[in-house]
Amino acid sequence: MMSPSSSSPNTTNWIRIGLLALPISGVLTAWATLTPQPNPSTEFEAWSYFVTTTYFMLTHLLGTMLGIILLIFGVIALGAYLAKEGGHSRRLGLGLVAMVVTIAANMLFLPITGWAAFGEPAIGRAYLSGIEEAMQINPGPDFSAIFLLSVVLAFIGNVLLGIAILRSRMLPKWAGAIWIAWAVMFYVAGVMYGLFFVGSSPPTQPLGSLLMAISGGWIVWRVFRQPSHAIKQQEA
Repeated sequence: MMSPSSSSPNTTNWIRIGLLALPISGVLTAWATLTPQPNPSTEFEAWSYFVTTTYFMLTHLLGTMLGIILLIFGVIALGAYLAKEGGHSRRLGLGLVAMVVTIAANMLFLPITGWAAFGEPAIGRAYLSGIEEAMQINPGPDFSAIFLLSVVLAFIGNVLLGIAILRSRMLPKWAGAIWIAWAVMFYVAGVMYGLFFVGSSPPTQPLGSLLMAISGGWIVWRVFRQPSHAIKQQEA
């Protein structure tokens, strides 16, 4: 039977591997959002051509969706790291709550991204084949409600994660500040941009994603520089 002490290094290595998903997710999301799509409200034909391209499909499958999946794994690893760090019960609770809220938000984002990856190309193909009524297709108010809920939860969860990083004894403080900045840039600034430019792709998204990659990379760099026994001692 494996003792807790012998299994701890393996746990530490899995946390380190999981944290690698954070900067990778940021880079993939930045790539997926780098090229703005035409505004379907004013350029529906151009939008239809855009969403039926192979590039659009690849950016959604390998960029947005894979980025979300990796972010979920990375947040789980970050939550596990903060839990191993221990310390004050409030600090530990904040990290765990932030992890749960952020994961819930990203789970809600997955079906939304699925609609974009498969539903929008179907609408575009229908319109380009001569079915102009395709312009009237929309996922409905329920979809919009879930989208807004996921945005709110994602913003709250990531801000709490940033605060938990700031309060960490082992992680760099500036990484926490940058993590909060990416949440503000990606979600708040993105929503504000959408209010003024309806249907347009917010340029704040690739910028926010790069901030996430920087913060995640900084966290990975710090954790990988720590010897395994130092991480184990955090639990003490």
